[in-house]
Amino acid sequence: MGMKPFYVRELSVYPVGSRRILLLAIAVLASLVANFETTLATILPLLMDDLGMSLTVYGQIAALSVLVGGLSAGFGGILSDRWGRVTILVPTLTITAACNFLLATVDSVAELFWIRCLMLFIEGAGITITASLVRDFSPRLGRAQAFAFWTWGPVGASFLASFIAGFTLPLFDNAWQSQAIIMGCVSLAMCGVIIWKIAEPSAALRAQVLQAEQAVEAGRHAGHGQVRELFRHPHLWAHVLGNTGWQVLYWTFAIFGQTILADAFGLDPAAANRVVALGIVLNALAVVVVGRLSDRLQLRKPFTAAGTVRTAGALAYFVALVGPGVSAAHVTVVYALLFLFMGIAYVPWMANFSENAEDVESRLQGSALGIWGMVVRIMIVALLIVSPMVVEAGGWESWLRVAFAGQIVFLISMIAYKGRWRRSRSEVTV
Repeated sequence: MGMKPFYVRELSVYPVGSRRILLLAIAVLASLVANFETTLATILPLLMDDLGMSLTVYGQIAALSVLVGGLSAGFGGILSDRWGRVTILVPTLTITAACNFLLATVDSVAELFWIRCLMLFIEGAGITITASLVRDFSPRLGRAQAFAFWTWGPVGASFLASFIAGFTLPLFDNAWQSQAIIMGCVSLAMCGVIIWKIAEPSAALRAQVLQAEQAVEAGRHAGHGQVRELFRHPHLWAHVLGNTGWQVLYWTFAIFGQTILADAFGLDPAAANRVVALGIVLNALAVVVVGRLSDRLQLRKPFTAAGTVRTAGALAYFVALVGPGVSAAHVTVVYALLFLFMGIAYVPWMANFSENAEDVESRLQGSALGIWGMVVRIMIVALLIVSPMVVEAGGWESWLRVAFAGQIVFLISMIAYKGRWRRSRSEVTV
């Protein structure tokens, strides 16, 4: 590509200190915007009622639109390595934000389907690129903590959407269209901040592997890496497929958390929302604390394994609890612990995957994260289609056993990951 768009600022020198922290914060804000502007959970019951749409039909619409988003996540990652992160990120965020105004005009299920496909196709590329930017501005000594803040994007988005809906829906007679317009306005305002402040490392700078803020280890050669290089390494496939197994549980809770608590334990919707909110808060705290510890010790795999073993144990106990007569407090504690343990496993894994991909080819971070994003979205499509059938046949406990199997797959896949299990004796005594 010749001339860069007006909003692209390329850095030829790696930013340090407060400048790097600001650029990381902007990448996290971009992650929040990308997640926030496609949130439908807050208005879904009102939307279904208005359009006369069943949950099964919504599941099919969600599955198809997520699949479209998955395809764009893969391509978006590859193009961001070629053309630069910001070149693609800024248009995807602003166009998706503007699509919210289009969403407010929907008055049929068919219109909803086409607009969701359009929004998720544009947004799919954006979310992947925010993860690549976080990597670009995080040396290995701070990688896990940086990814911890990146995971606050989706968490912050659901919080922000729920908070806004909770206070503004009554002002507009519970009209779901009000939320689409408000989300469009808020997203565009945040996009303005991102365009004003965002920057990215030049291609030559991205090819360098950073151990610490000041230490730069030169990349092997300039130019673009070949994406097929990534496919030749079994340990990268172990990362992608193993973590996709882990994500079955995460996305089950993200999509159906409140429904599981209501159906399997008889909690009312308000109580179910409070339980989910507590789990999200604990998860948000866990990722930052564990990220900091993982960076300090420069160990990834022990945290991922410990978190996964505890998640699997807590999930087995949660499944055994299913049924009436369990106190809300008991359910709350177990559900909150599940989110806490998932937080322990996730962020060190992300740092580990990023570093393993970086060691294969430092110029293909966006492509590696894009491939992972695409595979995870394909799994979400399968989840949206298959889980309602499994639940209908055998209840939520049957589907949660499938999610338990996913945790075991993740645990087994760790055998293939590169990286240390413990620090050497000399490091411990230093």
